[in-house]
Amino acid sequence: MAAFLKKILSAFSGASSSSGEKQAESSEPVLHGDCRIYVEPLREGNQLRLAGRIEKDVNGETLTRTFIRADLFTSKEDAQDCTLRKAKMIIDQNGPALFADGEKTRSA
Repeated sequence: MAAFLKKILSAFSGASSSSGEKQAESSEPVLHGDCRIYVEPLREGNQLRLAGRIEKDVNGETLTRTFIRADLFTSKEDAQDCTLRKAKMIIDQNGPALFADGEKTRSA
């Protein structure tokens, strides 16, 4: 009986029945300049939070910049479109300084 109620509650809350943790949805990279953009919105209940990562190869190493923003979307397409626009804006606004510190991984 408890399992039945749990399934009903998860259907209304949008939570996964296997785990309530946030999971990034992987994507194919989109090239912007010499950077690769990965659109990875995070599921939060019935909504998706704008999130992704930007990668660039520098001196034979792959440097990664992750970003998560406050924007929430109800459709996967809207979340993906806005994440891609945001990543391009981060790259354009920061230019070479985005990867200049040489840190392997950090937030953008």
